Amino acid sequence: MISTPMDYLKLLKERAKKSRVYSLHQLTGLTVAEILGDREHKSLYIKLAKNRKGTDLIELARSVAERKNVNNKGAYFMRLLQKLGKTKGDEDINDKKQRRRKVSAPKD
Repeated sequence: MISTPMDYLKLLKERAKKSRVYSLHQLTGLTVAEILGDREHKSLYIKLAKNRKGTDLIELARSVAERKNVNNKGAYFMRLLQKLGKTKGDEDINDKKQRRRKVSAPKD
């Protein structure tokens, strides 16, 4: 049982450190954040993983993490991701879904 408000605050801080992963894109985003050493922006990486292939994101993060001369690995990762964009054929998953939904009307 918790005796003081300070003990309760300590308990909350400890619980906040543990991650709760419920889906694959959350795990991928957290993995990318860990690889890049950028836990501050983990929600950004989770959002990216929701719309892009997780394996590609992890592969890119690992290649950025291996580079010794990069000061801000998170920013460099985002820049490379922006450059790769659609040129690699790594299109947004939502774009694919929208294309599938579009059905041409029959012509009379």
